[in-house]
Amino acid sequence: MNELLVFVCDGAPVRGEIVSISTAWQAVLERRNDPPAVRRILGDFVGAATLLCASLKFDGTLMIQAQSKGPIALLVVECKSDLSMRATVKLSVDPSEIAPNASLGELLDATGSGRLVITLDPSEREPGQSPYQGIVALQEQHGSTIKPVSSAAEAIGLYMQKSEQLDTRIWLASSDTHIGGLLLQRMPDSGGHAHLDPQNAAEGWTRIQTLGETITDDELLTLPPETILRRLFLEESTENGVRSFPPRQIRFSCRCSRNKVADVLRMLGEEEVQGILAEQGVVETICEFCAKPYRFDAVDCLQVFKTDLLSDATRPPSSGH
Repeated sequence: MNELLVFVCDGAPVRGEIVSISTAWQAVLERRNDPPAVRRILGDFVGAATLLCASLKFDGTLMIQAQSKGPIALLVVECKSDLSMRATVKLSVDPSEIAPNASLGELLDATGSGRLVITLDPSEREPGQSPYQGIVALQEQHGSTIKPVSSAAEAIGLYMQKSEQLDTRIWLASSDTHIGGLLLQRMPDSGGHAHLDPQNAAEGWTRIQTLGETITDDELLTLPPETILRRLFLEESTENGVRSFPPRQIRFSCRCSRNKVADVLRMLGEEEVQGILAEQGVVETICEFCAKPYRFDAVDCLQVFKTDLLSDATRPPSSGH
């Protein structure tokens, strides 16, 4: 099951999404060997990225990055508008040092330095147009008290509140085999919900949130989205109407290529690359997302720097590459 289901409530200004990811998530994990606590946090952010990406109004990529000076130095999840995704994590400590029950705050905000960055990057940007980027600290302030967020769901909610200014609730769960998630978002009272007066709209949003709060991790991890929707909003559907749309498929996909590695070599510079060749005989790298190895010998590197076109600057690996 790798599906995302979008639904709308007719009796409340609410749009929702339910996601269930299994084999696509396992494709991420089979390329990694992260501690259980890191896998759990990465899985939650994969679920969050998929839910947020489903509402993109353009063809492009949504990227979630969490950076800190804690045990997780960098976490990256990329999801394209076609719901293909990839994810990776970089640790600053030995994996054995991370406790199985370590919290997000302990791993990503141990020193109060954690930052969550969400980037929206259209595939066809206008000249001079930059990707949209929202940045929030991984802490919440309550009066004079500052405390780290406790979960990916809380971090995303904080981002939506500060950057998008949309009332959003999100529930996430992940295991070694599945990711599940539910997102509820309050829509403007005008437009498709113009028939609702402000009081009814506010009551409807509260009512749908209350139903969402009854969801359990076990349900998110074991039930198909259609079943969750039916069980969670049965009474709401009967009394006011809940409409769903055809489910969308999610898949793992990495965009790494030999050409892109050649581009990185160009950015490193010919002098540095020649230094690596002199020391090691070849330049080798492994994609951090899919673990695919790339190997460039002296002839490959010469082509990278001596040809004008990148497509001409790389050749398929010969035997031994």
